[in-house]
Amino acid sequence: MTRSDLIEKLAIETGTSITVAEAIVQEVFSSMADSLIAGGRIEVRGFGVFEIREYEGRSGRNPKTGEIVSVTPKKLPFFKVGKDLKERILDSGK
Repeated sequence: MTRSDLIEKLAIETGTSITVAEAIVQEVFSSMADSLIAGGRIEVRGFGVFEIREYEGRSGRNPKTGEIVSVTPKKLPFFKVGKDLKERILDSGK
């Protein structure tokens, strides 16, 4: 599902215009991003958890040249699927 698919589905389900649905989706995603940037955690029961994970710096290797390089510390978004969603996905494969 793409962002436009989500907007279209929201507009149909709620009976609102595409413009209103687009504004709602934009606000939700913007609020989620702002929360993560501020160091927060987003928990959607039954769906999953979004959080920021911090990774320490380390030594790595350039696969093309074999040269040892320094990898700087970084923060990356991480998603952990919720129990209910995980079970639904596993059950759908039966």
